[in-house]
Amino acid sequence: MPESIPSNSVGIVESKTAHIDTPLEFECGKTLPAYDLAYETYGELNADASNAILICHALSGDQHAAGWHDMSDKRPGWWDVCIGPGKPFDTDRFFVVSLNNLGGCSGSTGPNSVNPETQKHYALDFPVPTVIDWVHSQKALADRLGIECWAAVAGGSLGGMQALQWAINYPDKLRHAIVIAAAAKLSAQNIAFNEVARQAILSDPAFNNGDYYDVGVPRRGLMLARMLGHITYLSDAAMREKFGRKMQKEGGEAEFAFQVPEFQVQSYLQYQGKSFVDRFDANTYLMMTKALDYFDPAAPFDNDLAAAVAKTKAGFMVASFSTDWRFSPERSREIVADLLRARKNVSYVEIDAHQGHDSFLVNVPEYLQALQSYVAQI
Repeated sequence: MPESIPSNSVGIVESKTAHIDTPLEFECGKTLPAYDLAYETYGELNADASNAILICHALSGDQHAAGWHDMSDKRPGWWDVCIGPGKPFDTDRFFVVSLNNLGGCSGSTGPNSVNPETQKHYALDFPVPTVIDWVHSQKALADRLGIECWAAVAGGSLGGMQALQWAINYPDKLRHAIVIAAAAKLSAQNIAFNEVARQAILSDPAFNNGDYYDVGVPRRGLMLARMLGHITYLSDAAMREKFGRKMQKEGGEAEFAFQVPEFQVQSYLQYQGKSFVDRFDANTYLMMTKALDYFDPAAPFDNDLAAAVAKTKAGFMVASFSTDWRFSPERSREIVADLLRARKNVSYVEIDAHQGHDSFLVNVPEYLQALQSYVAQI
């Protein structure tokens, strides 16, 4: 918890909820007649609503992107390094909006919400969302907030995919798309990682076909899914620097045991997995990874991304990180190449950072400087 609020922080913030009563038809064919979106805002909207930036979260993110809910918080919002006075998304200049996507578990309507028609949790009856579905719901939130056109839509990883989809679906509704540590579609390897994570959840005896809310969550399965995912977010260099082969016990004697973590990296992964279970929903994890798998904006255009972005009007910033093997720089360069082939205005930066995929979340000075330089021109 902070001893005091830093001067470059947005300070104490609170989440809000927008109730959208316009029906949303999902790509899967199901329809929600109404839904809630949890969101936070930082900064002030100007008179002509031209200074708004939408922040889209990655797989396990939510609406709490910056600041503190209260002084007892252990840490600030997940993108606090980028949002605040004088930071890349400068709240002295911009009105920043961050939301929890549909299917989430932090206040937006999702599997853990009660279906008003049945008075039971949606569970797996909740429509499986896609990135396109999220963009349409985010457009409804923009309308509710009186924002005709975003100054920018930005995000990392799955958030970057949403920024790209926004530019395609609503070319007149954003001036810039900031796509960080993302890809235009998942590789077979990435889909495979997601499938193993889902199987960890689905095979947990407590999963109960997703209907576990009143009897106890599938803690073991969700913990394993998170542990697997966390490994892919870090680079080998980052794990080697942080843990190496350090043992938990002083002296480093092997215990030849399976029930206790002997290496520090084992203890770290178990801690990450267990703490994740306390804040996240297993059904949401299933649906978020499915949205990742299904993302492929080029598919309706004969798998030609240049054709998919042909009608976009936004300027683009694309950023990647040298040690990100989940969404490697090659994937970002593919996006850039197709944007250039479509004769779009694009800036690209590849940052030398050792933290792997998670680099977009942390204080990497060159990355923050590049992002700040681009946003300053908006």
